[in-house]
Amino acid sequence: MPELHILLKNLRPEGTLVERHMGLINLFDWIRADGKSAEASVQRIRFFLDALDAQPELAQRFRQWWAVLEEQVDASTLLADFGFATHSAFFSELRARLRLRLLPMTPETTDSAELFSLVIDREQDAKWIELLDAATLGRLAVLLRLPSARAPLSRWQDELLQALQYCASQIRAAGLSAELRQRMDAQARQAEPFHGLASEVEQFCQTYRQVGQADEAVQTHEDVQNAALALKARFEACRSAAQSVYAHLEDNGISVDLVFMLRQMRLRLLRMRELLDCLVSEQAQVATTQLIMQLALRGQERRSISSLLSSSTSLLAAKMAERSAETGEHYITRNAAEYRTMLRQAAGGGAATALTTWAKFALGSLGLVAFWGGFAAGLMYAASFVLIQLMHWTLATKQPAATAPAMAAKLKDIKTPQAVEDFTDEISHLVRSQVAAVLGNVGLVMPVVLLISFALYALSGQPMITLQEAREVLGKLHVLNPSTLFFAAFTGILLFASSLVAGWAENGFVLYRLDSAIRYNPRISAALGAQRAQRWASFLRRNISGFAGNISLGLMLGIVPVLLAFFGLGLDVRHVTLSMGQLSAALATLAIEEGSAVWREPALWWCLLAIPLIGLANLSVSFYLAFQLASRAHVLSRIDRQRLSHSLWRRLRERFSSFLWPQS
Repeated sequence: MPELHILLKNLRPEGTLVERHMGLINLFDWIRADGKSAEASVQRIRFFLDALDAQPELAQRFRQWWAVLEEQVDASTLLADFGFATHSAFFSELRARLRLRLLPMTPETTDSAELFSLVIDREQDAKWIELLDAATLGRLAVLLRLPSARAPLSRWQDELLQALQYCASQIRAAGLSAELRQRMDAQARQAEPFHGLASEVEQFCQTYRQVGQADEAVQTHEDVQNAALALKARFEACRSAAQSVYAHLEDNGISVDLVFMLRQMRLRLLRMRELLDCLVSEQAQVATTQLIMQLALRGQERRSISSLLSSSTSLLAAKMAERSAETGEHYITRNAAEYRTMLRQAAGGGAATALTTWAKFALGSLGLVAFWGGFAAGLMYAASFVLIQLMHWTLATKQPAATAPAMAAKLKDIKTPQAVEDFTDEISHLVRSQVAAVLGNVGLVMPVVLLISFALYALSGQPMITLQEAREVLGKLHVLNPSTLFFAAFTGILLFASSLVAGWAENGFVLYRLDSAIRYNPRISAALGAQRAQRWASFLRRNISGFAGNISLGLMLGIVPVLLAFFGLGLDVRHVTLSMGQLSAALATLAIEEGSAVWREPALWWCLLAIPLIGLANLSVSFYLAFQLASRAHVLSRIDRQRLSHSLWRRLRERFSSFLWPQS
């Protein structure tokens, strides 16, 4: 790294644009050194200031270089807009961030934001900026202060005022947009907080400049302070009005783009407060340091894809979890009567899955190419799952992704011992419900598949599958096959993904008021009739989540393995009920071919052992992922997690049977 005296000599006012910017980049590289110690960076800044104090000619040359740099780069846009989205829509901003991450930037630019990103591009920069003491800040302020055309104000004060005006115009435009106004609280909308924002900022700027012409202590002047207080009150009114939009979203569905717009508005209002503090605070230098530190942090966040996804989709995740929790309550049994009902519903699901197994093998015999075979299987699975839904039956593996949010909803108030005990009760109810659903599914799919297979053999002389296919089934489901449980866990991920689709579809149905459109749209009413339109609207409102989840799951089970195989990823699905159906078909064929000797087949028993393990992998993976998603909506401390864990283990030791069947 070049020595400081070499760096300072290279800071030439008469140099080219690129030379000036490269000089600034090199100077900051020298300040941060290896980047491991923020204190060392602060020491280097003091050494830099001492070097300029010792050489007045060099200091004068530096000030001339800095003045030329400031003239060609507009700092006001940096102060007002750096770190914010350049696009108002979520997916447009996602593309912009990907471009920032993947494509390099050039110092040949007059864009202050690009130059700032090149100069302050490390996470640790914010640390050493925050450590700058008052004395060092004062020396830097004297060195970097440039006169403004509106003397005695400095160019820095002028740029802050311009940045305030720029921010105000952005916030006013967003606040008056139709997307926000239509969802804003009526009282907040009538107060019109955004209408006068720009004019009030303009009034503050005029007051600041007028007072500054007559009084150098402009920051503490009474007129300036009064104008600043009025402006802060306006900021709070705008923030409150924007906040009222969230209540509408909670009731009427979440829009990611709208949440993104609201977040940008909130951050811009915070930026305006920071800019104002730099102008009117008695500790203006400290406020300036805090502003630059925030710019450094926002610059790092501006490149982060995960930050964008997390901040903009958190409300959507919470809403999806909330809606799934409502659905999940129907899948939890709390007494013997509900337990028996679950067994009956699961038995119906098992019988339907037996027919699905038959249809799956029939499709396989058609010899379709890979994609169309997977697509046909996906449609068949989707039709089967929708039938189960419409018949009010149950498919065991569909439960966890719905019941996990219902569990997480119990975490809203978990501070008392009774709340912990109630949550443990819910866990036992949930596990017991899963046991009932799996028993009902598996308990009926096996006899129905055997019945179909023997009936086919009696009618046509051929069972459901051939002997070779039966051997292949035993090989795929063998518990010692390394892929068996791995594929079962992968199927759990697909089950969770289908629950996301279900929540997204229901949120969209509510957000875009499709039930109201079906009920009252003149064309739909004319085509269906008023009463039938009412029935269809109510029917779809109740079932849209189930339709979306079941259809997406069916298509994923059929198509995803085929698509992954195209990319060389040999992933397959292992669904507990479908696997039991396939094993039953293999058992029927082996029984026909080998008679009672089939029971001496070791592979058959290994496969029977694999079935509960496949079910456990399906249920646990999908439940875990859904519970993690739902838990983000309910902050849970480490102590609370420990209390829940201790309570659960105590229940397992003392009343293990409560996890298997109802106690009353």
